[in-house]
Amino acid sequence: MNLPQNSNSPQSDSIIEYDYELPRELIAQHPTSRREDARLMLVDRAKQEIAHAHIRDLPDLLRAGDLLVLNDTKVIPAQLTGRRDSSGGRWDGLFLQADENGIWKLLAKTRGKIQPGETVTLVDREGVGRIRLTMLAKLSGGAWAGKPDSPESPFTLLEQVGRIPLPHYIREGQMVDSDIKDYQTVFARHPGSVAAPTAGLHFTKKLVEKLLNKSISLTRVTLHVGIGTFRPVSVEKLSEHEMHAEWGRVDQVAVDEITKCKQRGGSVIAIGTTSVRVLETAARRDALTPWEGLTDLFIRPGFEFRNIDGLMTNFHLPKSTLLVLVRTFGGDELMRRAYAEAVAEKYRFFSYGDAMLIT
Repeated sequence: MNLPQNSNSPQSDSIIEYDYELPRELIAQHPTSRREDARLMLVDRAKQEIAHAHIRDLPDLLRAGDLLVLNDTKVIPAQLTGRRDSSGGRWDGLFLQADENGIWKLLAKTRGKIQPGETVTLVDREGVGRIRLTMLAKLSGGAWAGKPDSPESPFTLLEQVGRIPLPHYIREGQMVDSDIKDYQTVFARHPGSVAAPTAGLHFTKKLVEKLLNKSISLTRVTLHVGIGTFRPVSVEKLSEHEMHAEWGRVDQVAVDEITKCKQRGGSVIAIGTTSVRVLETAARRDALTPWEGLTDLFIRPGFEFRNIDGLMTNFHLPKSTLLVLVRTFGGDELMRRAYAEAVAEKYRFFSYGDAMLIT
C-alpha cells in the first residue's frame, strides 16, 4: 500500500493524507457464508500492537461488563428503476426521504433532461409497472422532488418497487436475491437508511447469545445512514468539507446502559462509525443525554471523544470521512500500519468485508 510521504502528523488537515492504494481483488463482493467467520484485526492503542482473529472470537476478546453500542437502523429498498412515460427511456433513481405531504426527495438519472411535470412509471424487479411518479421540481444538490400516485406510505411503496441500494463497488450496485438478507443487520428495526451500518452486518443471533452469556451487554442507538456517508471528500482540506446531515436518536435506555457500564468499569465499544457519530453528537454538552435530530458532526483530527472506549469497524474507502474518523480515534500512525497490514494479509475491504476492533 503506497502511503503519502511525510504524513506522520495526527493533526493533518489535508485529504491527500487519507489516500491509499487498494488492489481491486480485495474489495469484497459478497459476505462470508457465515457472518461471524469474517476476519477481525485487533488494534491495541495502548500497546501499539496489531493481532488477528475472527468475529466469532468476540465473546472471548471482550470482558464481562463491557457494552456494545449498535445502530438499529433498517436499510430501505431505495434503489428505483423505471421508464419515462413520454419516451419509454430508462430512468434510475434513489429515494432519499419523504415529507409529511408525501413528496419524495430523490436522485434521478436518465438520458436527456427531465422536465418538471413529466411522469415516470416505476417498475418492480420483474419489470412490471407498479407506481407512477410525477417529477415536480429540481432541488439543490442535484436532487428532485417527486409525487407518487398512491396514498400509501413511502416504505410500503418502496417494498413494491425498490431494490437494495448497494454501493457501486459491490457488483456495480446490482443486487441479487441474497442481498435482501445479507445487506441488513439482525438488529434492524427502524427503516430509513440508504446504506447499511456495515460493522453490524457481522453479527448473528447466535453470536449475540454467546456475548450475553459472557455478561457482555448490548444497547441500541439509531442513525439513518445517508448517501453522503460514502462519498469521498472533494476538497483539499478537511476543514473545508461540508458534512452531510443524518437523522439520529439516542434514547434514555441507551444513556442509562452507557452510564452503568462506565460506573462498573466496563468498556463502551461502538459497533461502527455511525454509532460513534450519534453517540458523540448526543454528548456534545458535558454529559451524555437523550437526543434526537439531525447531526452533521465531522469527526476529524483534534476531536475529543467523550463516550467510547473502543470501536469495531470495517475497512473504509480512501479519502472518506469514515477513514478520517477511524484514524482520529485509533491514532494516525497506528492506523496506517493497520491498513498496510490488512492489504498485505489480504483482508477483505469495505461493506461486505472484514473488520477491525480498536481498543
